[in-house]
Amino acid sequence: MKLSVLRLLFYSRDIALRPVLAPALGSEFLVAVESDEDRIRAVVHRRECDVLILDLSATDEPTPDRLAFCTEMLGTSVAVLVMTDDDWRAVGNDLIQEGAFACFRKPPALREVRVLACRAYEFAQSKRRPVPAGPIPVNPCGNLVGTCAPMRRVYELIRRVGPLNTPVLITGESGTGKELVARAIHNYNARPNRPFVAVSCGAIPENLIEAELFGHEKGAFTGTVGAREGYFEQAKGGTLFLDEIGELNHPTQVKLLRVLAQREFNRLGSGRLIPLEARVVFATHRDLAQMVEAGSFRRDLYYRVNVMSIECPPLRDRAGDIPMLTLHMIRQFADQYGSIVRHIDAEAIELLAEHAWPGNVRELENVIQRAIILAEGDTITAECLPGFVPQIDRESMLGSAAPQTGNFESLLQEYKVRLAMRAIQDCNGNKTLAARSLSISRAYLHRLIRETPEAYDVA
Repeated sequence: MKLSVLRLLFYSRDIALRPVLAPALGSEFLVAVESDEDRIRAVVHRRECDVLILDLSATDEPTPDRLAFCTEMLGTSVAVLVMTDDDWRAVGNDLIQEGAFACFRKPPALREVRVLACRAYEFAQSKRRPVPAGPIPVNPCGNLVGTCAPMRRVYELIRRVGPLNTPVLITGESGTGKELVARAIHNYNARPNRPFVAVSCGAIPENLIEAELFGHEKGAFTGTVGAREGYFEQAKGGTLFLDEIGELNHPTQVKLLRVLAQREFNRLGSGRLIPLEARVVFATHRDLAQMVEAGSFRRDLYYRVNVMSIECPPLRDRAGDIPMLTLHMIRQFADQYGSIVRHIDAEAIELLAEHAWPGNVRELENVIQRAIILAEGDTITAECLPGFVPQIDRESMLGSAAPQTGNFESLLQEYKVRLAMRAIQDCNGNKTLAARSLSISRAYLHRLIRETPEAYDVA
């Protein structure tokens, strides 16, 4: 449902916010600013606002009452956005995990406010619509797991580009699920029963890459014993997924550019042109724009493959999805191993949620498989996660005696870590509360611990 005027209510103590934002956002938005919590409850109860924006900044103290009010608003039917500065960023991320639609930085970019407000309202409206009777349609993104904002953006782009026969470039770090996104695009393109051919360009020797992609005739080069279809022909009528496109050498880049431009190719050793009847989806973990500037990737090919770009978020940016991903993997691997494991306890989930995940979803899969093997009963516990439990000697870190050796910077770093560990212990292991008690961000608290080699031993 699209409204002619969207009513924005800011929960803020910044009285200058309304006169600045109201004219800047334009006539499509009606802006109100309120600091009294009871009046906000009344407005929300009467549904006199469409989107509630929680303004959290360093000028305000993160008191338990204020945080409780923010959490209370997440339980209402109104769409909620969070606007924070750097000091409140960790709190904003926590609120997203509890149900806020998105978090943006203060001072806000006006275009970002407009877009997020509209999307938050539409998302809240979609949740209120009754589910129609009858069978639930198959979700073409079904192999992708997650409901956080970065994944919702991925789903939306898949929905938009799926039906279109246009090149797509999927970017993201290794282990983020780029091939799963490519398969979702393939299914959305009404080709689920057609071939999906996945090729890792970096795994094919340079002297064979053209023959593998385009095929060859008998005698095309030394060692060929017969004609062979290349991957472009094998994917006829379906999708060819070229992973690690940044690993292609320059001659292959030139030939690929011509194939994409002319929509035809020929096997090595043959002059017969074969029409390109496959959709081509590309992926890379490298920065192609940077490679273009460095001269290692052709600029014209970059524009050909990057008609539409979808970025797979790293796991550290979607920590709210870790419980859902974990349970999905437990079911998957427990069945594969014939294990009785079906659950994971809260302490183990907290350890997983606080890990940095440099290997992304692939690393999580490795950890869950190992935990299933080590589990004694039907539940994964913290003891099943070797390398995730802090190996630090808490008594020595929290001791009163200051270290007597080392330069000033190392002594200062050790003292900071001791303060951080003491705060974590005093808050019963809750790192969010520990960060607030020290007046630092949760991200900085994690960085203090991770940058100390003796603090954690991550396998």
